[in-house]
Amino acid sequence: MSLNYEVQQIGKFKFIEVGEGEPLILLHGLFGAMSNFIGIIEHFKHTHKVVVPILPLFELDILHTTVGGLEKHFSKFIEQRGYQDINLLGNSLGGHIALVHVLKSHDKIKSLILTGSSGLFENGMGDTYPRRGDYEYIRKKTEMTFYDPNTATKELVDEVYQIVNERMKTLKVISLARSAIKNNLGDELRKITLPTLLIWGNNDSITPPFVGREFNKLIPNSEIHFIDHCGHAPMMEVPQEFNIILEQFFQKLKTTAAN
Repeated sequence: MSLNYEVQQIGKFKFIEVGEGEPLILLHGLFGAMSNFIGIIEHFKHTHKVVVPILPLFELDILHTTVGGLEKHFSKFIEQRGYQDINLLGNSLGGHIALVHVLKSHDKIKSLILTGSSGLFENGMGDTYPRRGDYEYIRKKTEMTFYDPNTATKELVDEVYQIVNERMKTLKVISLARSAIKNNLGDELRKITLPTLLIWGNNDSITPPFVGREFNKLIPNSEIHFIDHCGHAPMMEVPQEFNIILEQFFQKLKTTAAN
């Protein structure tokens, strides 16, 4: 899938911004890329200002290559851009960063959308040292992300393979994976009062369905939707279903605001 969106760079921030309206900010995961969000961007750019910050997963020094370090970067980004009334969506590690942000300061955030989010429990890539040079292993690991292994296109596997083949990047992947596991949000989640939408794949093997249920139990104002035949990245595997659920959530927010 080729993306024809222009990546803007302002200072140390790189991002894509498409459309007009209330901001919908999308945070990708550890092996995430722009292409993960093409379905959401294409659908919501007609009603929202869709923003995808490119998280500096490999640009920060190793000490700041943590969930907290990425959250600080994100926080400065939204301040610099002056966004308000943000609908914040995160997948996997991106969900974790969104949660940490909302727990620190939520004055600019209007709603929270999590899909396959870490923050409670995950079977990470960090469980075993990714074997460099072992393309088959990387392919299997990447396929595990999805219900349908064919979603792991050669292009996607190549991208992951390239990352783990650079030693410094591998160390940063491990640093982030460990940081995500250590940074367990547990009971803190009860403090989140924002309207929250949880969209989970029923076949997610990285943050299994029970993780979604736990988020639902802990975040007071949350609703959960499960999608069958779908793994860890619903917005990639089943973009249409994902967008319908998200659109209904936005409609509900509007109706509530109007009353």
